Amino acid sequence: MKHILSILVILGIVLFASCNETVQKSKSKSIIPNNIPDLPQIIESGRIRVVTNYNSTNYFVYKGRPMGYQFELLQEFANFMNLKLEVTVNNDLQANYSDLQEGLVDIIASSLAVTRETEELVTFTEPHSYSRQVLIQQAFPPENYRNLSGAQLNPLIRNQLELAGKSIYVQKGSAFVQRLRNLSNEIGDSIHIVEIPDYEVEQLIELVAEGEIPYTVADENLARVNLNFFPNIDVETAISFSQKHAWAVNKNAPELLNAVNNWMVGFKKTAQYHRIYQKYFLNKRSMHIVDAGFHSIKGGRVSIYDELIRQESEKFNWDWRLIASIIYQESRFIPDAESWAGALGLMQLMPETADRFGVQNITSPRDNIRGGMEFLQWLDERLISRIEDQEERLKFVLASYNVGLGHVLDAMRLAEKNGKNPTVWTDNVDYYILNKSNPKYYNDPVVRFGYCRGEEPFYYVREILERYDHYKNVMR
Repeated sequence: MKHILSILVILGIVLFASCNETVQKSKSKSIIPNNIPDLPQIIESGRIRVVTNYNSTNYFVYKGRPMGYQFELLQEFANFMNLKLEVTVNNDLQANYSDLQEGLVDIIASSLAVTRETEELVTFTEPHSYSRQVLIQQAFPPENYRNLSGAQLNPLIRNQLELAGKSIYVQKGSAFVQRLRNLSNEIGDSIHIVEIPDYEVEQLIELVAEGEIPYTVADENLARVNLNFFPNIDVETAISFSQKHAWAVNKNAPELLNAVNNWMVGFKKTAQYHRIYQKYFLNKRSMHIVDAGFHSIKGGRVSIYDELIRQESEKFNWDWRLIASIIYQESRFIPDAESWAGALGLMQLMPETADRFGVQNITSPRDNIRGGMEFLQWLDERLISRIEDQEERLKFVLASYNVGLGHVLDAMRLAEKNGKNPTVWTDNVDYYILNKSNPKYYNDPVVRFGYCRGEEPFYYVREILERYDHYKNVMR
């Protein structure tokens, strides 16, 4: 990472020379589409589209499960509104503002500092938390301090006047930029603000810890979490008063704003909200999960079987993240897991299924995954002549893996008989698999495989695909 310093210095010269460019460009963007979805359109669609930033507190995957402060708040809001939560990740604030203005997302859900400058672009919701901005600097030299130049070895700054002439690296388009500009005016001297477009706040904190850059700025609650990961940083010098942190919605979506505000005001009074905040910002035991190997940010793994899953998935040309999501659903990555029905192993193969596909050792992780892949491939081949669309067919394959192909074919026949599309899962075939425990349906003459407890495959498909989306957000 040592080459980053020279790149950042060049960036600093260019960006400092045109420090007002970002704000001016944003302010000049006055054309806003007329088709921005507001609450009625969102409810009709059944989904809420949000973008958040990927870091160790807001949104990440740990031991195969999506987690994070923003993610849990969003899930609570989506559940309250009875909407499906669709999360995308982008640490580029300017791109997020642009997507919100163009109606590509409904909410920017991160710790956005409420400022007058940004209010010209978006409408902020009721704050979900409060925090002040603090300077991130090294508390003591890194291990390679002997190789650093004198400019990189700085005494601790405690007085804001001492920031005069200093270079501070911050996320491009963030509230930190405007605060530093205001602070430069307040102290009556220059602060060299270097805006970095491709680095999130935590990445800049890491660069400070490693001695790559001298200073950055972060919100205090996030900065104190990062003390657990980088004990050689100092976060004690405040550069602002406490600020409101909120989500943002489009200015043309007042009903959505009211819905979020009404929910936020009530939810912040609940014990659940305080539990979530404490979990990610105050509980040191929770903070240390980022040190584990199965954290998507630090360890970059879902399980100890990631490489094995990749190898077996490649043989069948399936996305390993989808298979990992199936395995999480089936066994939570426990190789000798056994269900009440006698299914065994990571992919919960029934003994007869294992025999059919030549699995010698059913609890062997490799053999079990290979057998599960063989079964998935077999199901896909049986359905390909009926459902051409690969993405749509996947839902039928997953349901069949869970409950059996016969019950899924029954649900398709029921859908066709009742005027629904037998080749579309959502709001068509899924309704009949869900209701196949109803005598009205399992006694229908087109049904060949009888009663089925349909709730399990109904939610099985939904949960695996939702988790798969989260894995795609953070894993490569």
